[in-house]
Amino acid sequence: MAFRSITPEEFPENVFTLINKDWMLITAGTQARHNTMTASWGGLGELWGKYVSTIYVRPQRYTLGFLESSDCYSLCVFDESYRPALNLCGTRSGRDTDKEKETGLTPCFDRPAPYYAQARLVLLCRKLYHQDLQAGCFTDPAVLERNYPTGDLHRMFIGEVTEILVRE
Repeated sequence: MAFRSITPEEFPENVFTLINKDWMLITAGTQARHNTMTASWGGLGELWGKYVSTIYVRPQRYTLGFLESSDCYSLCVFDESYRPALNLCGTRSGRDTDKEKETGLTPCFDRPAPYYAQARLVLLCRKLYHQDLQAGCFTDPAVLERNYPTGDLHRMFIGEVTEILVRE
């Protein structure tokens, strides 16, 4: 099955359920060396006159290094039948697991960032900004206490959505 490109205005999804309930894979790197991880936090919207994605990655995640060294990343959304694969990609590290071999996911390298052939929706993003979340900036201490009991605050990345692919 092939993908077709759509404009952001044609985006067919509810972004709240897409990220929180459907989950997504964040993938960065090159054909020679790349990694993916599952995410259920993030956002899509408009900033600086561009359509953007916002993603959050904890400092201990193996994928962080790939995001830091890459100009682009992909966000891949799958149908429910891939939930076990997304679960594995979110609970096992690419440091010691070949996630593609374990899940059967097929990486594609014909765009600026790797993405997966089995995805139903792909957002290709070019990094614009990153910053580490800071404990002193939380205005609701309960959010900090509940989500960061060990102090491993996420690094936030904002990326311009350069292409949206949907399965035909």
